[in-house]
This record gives sequence, structure tokens and C-alpha cells, in this order.
Amino acid sequence: MREAFFCCKGLTKNYEGTPVVRNISLNLPQCGFISLLGPSGVGKTTLFNALAGIDLPDGGNVYLDGEDITGIPGRVGYMPQKDLLLEHRTVLDNVILPLLIRGEKKNPAREKVAVFFPRFGLSGYEKKYPHQLSGGMRQRAALLRTCMTHSPVILLDEPFSALDAITRRQMQDWYREIAAAMKLSTLFITHDVEEALLLSNTVYVLNGQPGKITHTFEVPPALSSPVQKQAILEAIGLP
Repeated sequence: MREAFFCCKGLTKNYEGTPVVRNISLNLPQCGFISLLGPSGVGKTTLFNALAGIDLPDGGNVYLDGEDITGIPGRVGYMPQKDLLLEHRTVLDNVILPLLIRGEKKNPAREKVAVFFPRFGLSGYEKKYPHQLSGGMRQRAALLRTCMTHSPVILLDEPFSALDAITRRQMQDWYREIAAAMKLSTLFITHDVEEALLLSNTVYVLNGQPGKITHTFEVPPALSSPVQKQAILEAIGLP
């Protein structure tokens, strides 16, 4: 495994004194892609909130390029399952929000962000509103907004789960190209074994109560085998 660029060590998060996730250690190499796979209710989103600095963990630490960033928000990009676009703002003005939060002026921020619209397949939609976009385009806009945090690490919580099968596969292929072009390191939550195997270098299985890493699968560059898929299904507890 390549050296970790973003990682957590021994991360534990409790809710009302009861552990939700316990002793989690993950290693994300620079420009790598790892997936976190597990059943509903096992603590994946709780873990992501701790990794993103939204919640302070009850134990363990989070590191970015060797720096301890535990409990510090804004150091990594985080896109939740819902796109959370603001319906009263144009697409462009949704995407510039991270820049405004950093104190940049609106017009210079718009100019900076507009150059990314062609790469994200959003040319011509700068002045549209979210309700005028398809599901896939909304996700592209939300992802562009996430990338405007200018962090090399992106946490994605099931970003394609609400899309139809064809659009979902298109978005998977598209994101893989974007991540390579922008040199992003990605940690991805999914319930879909095939999606995890398609996109990832490493798949971590989170299971149990409290949630723990029960299995780790390295995914070879070649297409993963049915045997590997079955092994992951069994690790999650599915037939």
C-alpha cells in the first residue's frame, strides 16, 4: 500500500456515551481512491463527520499530510449524500459559496469558478437555478462546489445513490477522470459493491455495533473478479 496522505488512527465516536464507531484506522494515499462499504446504520456518516472535522471524535486522530487536523473543519472537502444546493441561488452562486466563506468578494469569486464549468459539464448553466438541472447535473454542481474548498482530499457520502443506473455509471466514469485531472484523493461511502470495486484502490468494510473495520480488500488495477465481489458481500453479511 502507498504511504497515507490522509488518514485516521484509532478513531472512536460515541453518541450519548455509547460507541457508534470504534478504533477506526484508514489510510488514503495521495491521488488514491478508497471506499468505505457497509450496511445502513453502521456509522459510516458518523465517521465521515469526524473525519471532516464537523464533529470532534471521542478518541483517535485525523491527519492530513502529517498534520493533525482532528476536529478542525474545512481542511478537507465533504459532499453529503444530498446535494444541498440552495434553490434561491443560481448554480454559479451556489458553487462560489466556499470562496465567499473564505472572505473573497463575489465578482472575483465568480470569475475564478466560471473557468471550471466546462470541465464539469456545466457550461451555459451558470445562471440557471438548481430546479432547472437534471439529477446528474445537480451532483456535478455540488461536487464542483466541494472542490472549491481547494482541498486535495474529498469525502463523498453516496453521491450517486439517487441517480438512475445509466446516469450513475456515467457519473462514476466522469468522476474518475475529474479526480485524476485535479489530482484529488477520494474517500467514498457506498452501499454498492460493484461501485466500490470499479472506483477504488482499496475497499474497507465497516460492520458491527459499534462499527469497526472488519475487512480490507486491495483492488488490483485489472477488473476485479466475481470471487472478490463475493468475498466482500460475505464480509458485509450479505449472501
